Amino acid sequence: MGKLFSIGEVLIDFIPIQKGKALKDVSGFERAPGGAPANVAAAVAKYGGEASMITKLGKDGFGDFLIETLIEAGVQTDKILRTNEANTALAFVSLREDGERDFSFYRKPSADLLLSEKEISGDWFSEGDILHFGSVDLVESPVKYAHIKAIEHAKANGSLISFDPNVRLPLWDNPEDCRQTILEFVPKAHIIKVSDEELPFITNVTNPTEAIESLFVGDVKAVVYTKGGNGAELYLKSNKYESRGYTVNVQDTTGAGDAFIGGFLYKLLEKHVTQESIADFCKDHYQELLAFANASGALTTTGKGAISSLPAKEDILDLMANV
Repeated sequence: MGKLFSIGEVLIDFIPIQKGKALKDVSGFERAPGGAPANVAAAVAKYGGEASMITKLGKDGFGDFLIETLIEAGVQTDKILRTNEANTALAFVSLREDGERDFSFYRKPSADLLLSEKEISGDWFSEGDILHFGSVDLVESPVKYAHIKAIEHAKANGSLISFDPNVRLPLWDNPEDCRQTILEFVPKAHIIKVSDEELPFITNVTNPTEAIESLFVGDVKAVVYTKGGNGAELYLKSNKYESRGYTVNVQDTTGAGDAFIGGFLYKLLEKHVTQESIADFCKDHYQELLAFANASGALTTTGKGAISSLPAKEDILDLMANV
């Protein structure tokens, strides 16, 4: 079984104790480990896969906490560097009554942004591995070029590349910088995961089918289109496959999309899927892929936080079996 490498931010999400309040009105928060790439790595590890995190953290108490959390989740931390030049990133989150979120980030810069391309090694990656990344750490900074180097090394060594744009506009100077950067990185990936909320922004196309078709550029072989509680669709260049979601008691949607793509990538690793075989595998096994990913994402929303709410693999299989 190959290994998942996640590159990018690992941070602390401060989740409000009270729901339904604007961030300025929240009086108390709970600390939760987060960062989309870290959430994905933790999901893969929790389901029985091998996962490694590539990032940089501050030499501070929050960095210590995140390292301990990842180790407890089964994620390898030997590729996490530490620095005194910046602190570990923080994000304060407010939750609406429906569990949706509003973010305020503290990272100007944070330690993850200081990871440089010279700190990436081509020896890490092999055929059958997957490199996963998002857009949060693609802002103009050293870590953007660390991503480019990692993608080049991983692809050259036969690894699959997975990209979840995971749009967070408050982190960008303007929305167009975010959109153009995402479009710059889309052709570098084999797998794109995009939500129904993000798709029209990224593509500037209102029709979902046309928008998704526009993402098949460069090396893209599969697009996973998530629709929250309404399930997900898997697109190949010439095929479309649909799935329904699962009804659960939603408490907090933080990390649901990460758990979804973590479940999806775990199944690819489990089946030894490669750059050459991914299109055929998705065509033949889309039901299993989407059902496992949907259940993973759904169950994560029943708790607070991301890594702390990831379900056990057995609970995912039980939910799939009882629908």
